[in-house]
Amino acid sequence: MIGGEAAERVKVGTKLFVGNLSFETQDAELREIFTRAGACVSAVIVMDRATSRSRGFGFVEMATEEEARRAVTELNGAELRGRNINVSEARERSAERPASAPSRFRSLGPDRPPAGKGFKKDGKSRRGLRARKRSIY
Repeated sequence: MIGGEAAERVKVGTKLFVGNLSFETQDAELREIFTRAGACVSAVIVMDRATSRSRGFGFVEMATEEEARRAVTELNGAELRGRNINVSEARERSAERPASAPSRFRSLGPDRPPAGKGFKKDGKSRRGLRARKRSIY
């Protein structure tokens, strides 16, 4: 079963987050740096979809937890292409965004304000409010 093998491989290795990378850094170069600390299973630099340019961070998967800890202690703050890289254990992505994070796009879906709230101000609509402001001037 191929899916089971891939899932087991992810459980064995430990994933690391690598930040503050130079935009010119390539996957192979990142893998080469991390092989100094142990067996590097994979090294991927995250690319921007729109520009196909590096976003300045990536993920490395080490073979064992011990090698991952060694990579964090040895390579955190190390210089790569003139920049000091940050290496830490990767965290799982949360399914929901935190409530404090502002949305960049206006939602047109079902997440509308409850009835009686939103554009109403003192029982008047926004259009009526604008019309009254124009008539004052």
